[in-house]
Parts: sequence; C-alpha cells; structure tokens
Amino acid sequence: MTDDQPESDQKTRSWLERIAQIFSDEPTDLQSLLALLRNAEQDKVLDSDALSIIEGALQVSSMQVREIMIPRSQLVTVSARLSPQEIIEQVAEEAHSRYPVIGDSIDNVLGILLAKDLLPLVLQQNIDKFSIKDIVRPATFVPESKRLNVLLREFRETRHHMAIVIDEYGSVCGAVTIEDVLEQIVGEIEDEYDVDDDSYIKRFDDHNHIVKALTPIDEFNEHFNTSFSEQDFSTIGGLVLQRFGHIPERDEAINIGPFLFTVLNADSRQIKLLKVTSSLLEADHQKVAKLGR
Repeated sequence: MTDDQPESDQKTRSWLERIAQIFSDEPTDLQSLLALLRNAEQDKVLDSDALSIIEGALQVSSMQVREIMIPRSQLVTVSARLSPQEIIEQVAEEAHSRYPVIGDSIDNVLGILLAKDLLPLVLQQNIDKFSIKDIVRPATFVPESKRLNVLLREFRETRHHMAIVIDEYGSVCGAVTIEDVLEQIVGEIEDEYDVDDDSYIKRFDDHNHIVKALTPIDEFNEHFNTSFSEQDFSTIGGLVLQRFGHIPERDEAINIGPFLFTVLNADSRQIKLLKVTSSLLEADHQKVAKLGR
C-alpha cells in the first residue's frame, strides 16, 4: 500500500482483509462444521448438552425413516374386528398411547387409535354398540426413504404423532413416531417402561417389573428372592432366550418359574427389555424361591 493512498482507503482494505480471513476459516462441509463445534465445546463456548443436541439435529437431516422406524414384526396393532371390550383390554395391557387399527391384514391400515379416545367408552352403558371406526383417526403414510428432518416438519404442521411407513410396493413395513425422531436429536426420552441407566430393575406396579435383559442373574435373584441358576447364563436375558429357543419378537411371553416374562423390546439379535409379571405377593416369594431352578 503506497504512502499517497488516503487513510480511509487503507482502513477499508484492512477491514476487507479481516472479513476475507473470517470467511476463509469457515467450514465447507459437515465434518469441518462438527470439528468447529467440538472445538467450541472444548473452549467452553458450548456445553456438552448443547453440542449433543446440535450434532443430533445435523444427523437427522441425513437420516431416513427406515433407520429408526418400528419394524413391521414389532408393531402393536388393534384389529377392527375385536369387540369394544377386547380393544379396551388390549390397550390397557399394552399401555401405549397410539395404535394402528387394521382390517383384514396389517397392510390394510384403517387409521390410528388414540388410547385417550377410549376413555369416554368406559363410562358408556351401551359400549357393545360402539364401532372402532367411529373414533379412529386418519393415518399418515410415509415412504421409508423420507428424510427425518422433513418428517419432523410434517409432524409439526399436521400435529400428527405417528406415521405408517410403507415400502415401494405400498406394503406396510413399520411405523414411526415423533418421539422416535426427537430422540435422534435430544437422546432417549424416557417413559414408564424405561429403566435408569444405573439400575436394572424398575417396579411398574404390584405385580409387574420392567427388567433389562442384561440384568445379572444374581441381581435378579436377590431382588425377586429366587434362585435361578447362574451356571449356564450370566444374565436373565440369556436364560429367557434359552427357554424361548429362538429370538422372540415383541410381546412374546413365556412362563419361567413363578414369573411370566414378556418381551418389551428386542431386535433380530437379542432381547433388550422384559416385563416380569408375578401373580404372587411378596410374602409368597419365599415359598417358591426354589422353583426357579
């Protein structure tokens, strides 16, 4: 820069150079953006929770519905052929808030049943005259290739919380909820079936407990006052899997000793979460402690 240039031109050039330097350091792809954000977290500009949420939001934009959907084999549906009393009993047993209502087959989805819509029926005297089609809500159908960020926007706009996932042939291949999408951003959202990370067993009511499949058998025995053998399996999930003889699907159940074990969560390789139901009172457990062998 020459001495005869005005001072104002020198200042302008200086600002332009600084701006150019800022833009030259900008991230040009997702990986460089994430690296920048992680550096900001290390420098205490962001806390770890904020960084986790940002990373989740960025990840959602590149994920598809097929990656997080509840697969067809694990869908809990309500048949339109059931009587009102049977529907109420099933909903009370499953304890979910939404159910796809199906006709002749799972590929014939008639709509979505909200559990809360059944509450007025409990008070009605003419419940046998009720038809599920009177309260079923329209179902939303989405392709398994839909991006999660697009689906989340549609959920917000339509105020729907569940969508039925279909493949290229129009067959049902699963379902996805708004909770499934949000968990990709903020992490797992606990509900009444979730067990704390630092515990294996959670009491649900007087006769039911929610138990992680990875619960050590000795810890299960101590909690329930039983004596299942630890010789062949170290976890309660291993014992239940052996008794099934195959990888069970969701809602499959089996009696072992004084308990009914119901699968709440499983994938193609392992059991993850169990509901343990006992018809015995706590005082009776001592009498049947040896039955677990």
